[in-house]
Amino acid sequence: MGPHPTVAAIRLAVRRVLHDVLTACPDPQPLVLAACSGGADSMALAASLAFEAPRLGVRAGAVTVDHGLQDGSAGRAVEVADRLRGLGLDPVDAVGVTVGRQGGPEAAARDARYAALDTTAERRGAAAVLLGHTRDDQAETVLLGLARGSGTRSLSGMAAISGENGRYRRPFLLLDRDTVRQGCLAQGIAVWEDPHNHDPAYTRSRVRHEALPVLEKSLGKGVVEALARTAQLSRDDADALDQWAADAQGEAAGEDGSLDVSRLRALPPAVRRRVLRRCAIAAGSPPGFLFARHIEEVDRLVTAWRGQKALNLPGGVTVLRANGRLFFSPS
Repeated sequence: MGPHPTVAAIRLAVRRVLHDVLTACPDPQPLVLAACSGGADSMALAASLAFEAPRLGVRAGAVTVDHGLQDGSAGRAVEVADRLRGLGLDPVDAVGVTVGRQGGPEAAARDARYAALDTTAERRGAAAVLLGHTRDDQAETVLLGLARGSGTRSLSGMAAISGENGRYRRPFLLLDRDTVRQGCLAQGIAVWEDPHNHDPAYTRSRVRHEALPVLEKSLGKGVVEALARTAQLSRDDADALDQWAADAQGEAAGEDGSLDVSRLRALPPAVRRRVLRRCAIAAGSPPGFLFARHIEEVDRLVTAWRGQKALNLPGGVTVLRANGRLFFSPS
């Protein structure tokens, strides 16, 4: 008798990713880590990795990050690490981080978490880090991007492969949260539910427990699937536009990095604004604080020039138009 259907589905998703890692990695026995909070999604991920990795000759470990935001979080991280070792994963690291305030609590925690995952992966020489984001997480991300009006790239949600050299892999993006959690139940895996997931102080929590249920009640089932499908379509469009923008930037840029305004003006707005955003970020403007309104102001220096003074962007970057060229200067 085979495994429960939900267990089979999540193992298959992990197996496919491990095959991809093996194909891309020169190491015949690469190390793959599961990022695990102790919640149902990440425990299902860790258990599937522990099951599939030995069958493919892959070394399997895990890392859990203690954000230090709740009483007893350090002890809980040790507990999760012990549970991961009990699955047969090795090495297992419990890493404590200090969460700052930049960008709000959710963004600051995310930045601290990824920094810890990057550091651990580099120290351990891991070929990949698996993340337990599901199709429901993808839908929430798309809805958040839509609400913020951040453009096509934000609507593309989370990529199946991201990070430096494709470090981060998300096997569960095509699986819904219920399937993954039922897989945990079927295997009798103990999980921990983060209270922040139900705290209305956090935007994602409100989207999960208030906004999405209202949408499904009003529009019918299938909203999550539709939003996730939107993510893939938007990602394909954004990738094509980004490549066009990179080529256009090269054609418009001079030796000093300034841009020819006449070349910029001839570009479609979607491409031109991508070029402007790329240049602002390259000059030192933080991507998380560079909003559409900033790029629109820079765009006016190209399309509605009336002798405006230099613009100041987040990160101390200055944008000036002079002699038919656009100059981005770092602070």
